[in-house]
Amino acid sequence: MSVAYLDATQTAGSTATLLSAADGGVVRRTVLDGGLRVVTEAMPGVRSASLGVWVGVGSRDESSSLAGASHFLEHLLFKGSVRRNALDISETLDAVGGELNAFTGKEYTCFHARVLDDDLPLAVDVVADMITGSLISAEDVESEREVILEEIAMNDDDPDDLVHNLIATQVWGDSSLGRPVAGAPASVRTLSTSQLRSYYRGSYRPESMVVAVAGNVEHTAVVTAVERAFGRDGFLDGPATPAAVRRGNACRGFAGGARVVTRPTEQANLVLALPGLPRGDSRRHAAGVLNSALGGGMSSRLFQEVREKRGLAYSVYSFAATYADTGMFGVYAGCAPSKVDAVLSLVREQLLAVAEAGISQAELDRGKGQLRGSVVLGLEDSGSRMSRIGKSDLLHGELASIAEVIARIDAVTIDEVRQVASEHLAGTPSLAVVGPFDDTSRFDTAVA
Repeated sequence: MSVAYLDATQTAGSTATLLSAADGGVVRRTVLDGGLRVVTEAMPGVRSASLGVWVGVGSRDESSSLAGASHFLEHLLFKGSVRRNALDISETLDAVGGELNAFTGKEYTCFHARVLDDDLPLAVDVVADMITGSLISAEDVESEREVILEEIAMNDDDPDDLVHNLIATQVWGDSSLGRPVAGAPASVRTLSTSQLRSYYRGSYRPESMVVAVAGNVEHTAVVTAVERAFGRDGFLDGPATPAAVRRGNACRGFAGGARVVTRPTEQANLVLALPGLPRGDSRRHAAGVLNSALGGGMSSRLFQEVREKRGLAYSVYSFAATYADTGMFGVYAGCAPSKVDAVLSLVREQLLAVAEAGISQAELDRGKGQLRGSVVLGLEDSGSRMSRIGKSDLLHGELASIAEVIARIDAVTIDEVRQVASEHLAGTPSLAVVGPFDDTSRFDTAVA
C-alpha cells in the first residue's frame, strides 16, 4: 500500500515514479518548462488511451462581472484555432473513432479525449491546439453566447438541475461558489470578447494545468508528444513555476433558510442541505461511509424509510459536495407535491436520529462495502483512471494506491462515523424546493 505526495517544487525536466506496478499500475509524473505537469498511468491490458487536460480554473474563480466566463471559454475553445477551425477539430478525432468533450466545474475545467492507443499523439495535438491557440473571435463569441443561453434555459427547465443550483445559492448566496457554473442569462449576455480573451490569457497558463493520460501508453512517448504540442508558439517558454495552488474566491458561511421556485410540475423536487467537509479533511472516508449508509443505495436508511416502508418518494438519496475549503451534505427527494411535508419531516427525523445515535454495525459494514465497490469498479476503464490521476495532481496533492484507499475505508470505525454525523447532521438545514406551491412560506418552518 502506497501514497505518493506530489512535490509542488519538482524541477522542470525531471520525472518521478509515483506508484509502481505492485500498486496496481505504474504512475509517472514529469514537469515541463513553464510548470506544465504530465502524469500517466500504464494499463498494458487495454488498447485505448484517455487524455485529459485539467485546468485549475472554474466558476469559483470568477468575479460577479465574469460570472459564467469559465464555462463560456470551454465552449469557445471548440470553435477553432490558428491551425484548425471548428469542423477540423471534430472531424480529426471522428476520423479515427475517437471521442472529444469537456466540462466545467466550480474549481476546474477539463478537456478530455479517448482514442485508440496509436492515435494518442493526434489527440494530444488537437487538444493542445484548442487550449493554447484558440482564436476567441468576436463572431464566435456572439454565436456561442446564444448556444449557452439555450443551455441555461434547458437546465432551468429541468427541475432536478434547477433544485441543485438553488440549494447552492441558498447556502452560499451570490458568491462565486453559490452561482451556477454556466452563469446567469444576465451575466452571459454582458460578457465581452475582450473580457473573455483576457480571462483566457490569465487562466490558461501551463503552471495551472495537468495533462493526465491513462491506457496502453509509455510515459516518455507521452511526454514527447505533450512537449511538442504544447510547446508550439512559445506556450511553455519561461522558467517552470511551482504548481499553482488556487483556492478560488472566498465563500460566505453556510446559510440556512428555504428557497422555493413555483413551477406547475407533477412532482416536487427538493434538496435539504447541511454543512459538509472540505475536500482534504482527514475524516472524508468516515463521511463517505456515512453517506453510503444513510442514502447511498437501496439498502440505505433513507431509501428504506422513505420509499420502501412508506412509498413517499420514487427517488431519494444523499450526496456530498466537497470543495477546497468547504462542503455540503445533501439529501435529494422527488415526490408528489401532497407528500412533500411528510418527506421533509421523515428525512429530518432520520438525520437527527443518526446525529444522535450514529449508525449500526450492519450499516457500517454495508457502507464500507458499497464504498469499496464503487472505488474499485469505478476504475475499470482508462477514462476513470485518467480522471483519478489528473484530479489527484490538480486538487489533492497526493495519489494513494487503490489498496491504500481501501485500507483507509476499512479503517473507519463506528465512533468516527458517529462523530462526523453528530457534528454535521444535527444543525439547522437549508432547503431548496421546485414544485407547484403557491404558499412558499410553508417551507420556512421545515428548516426552523
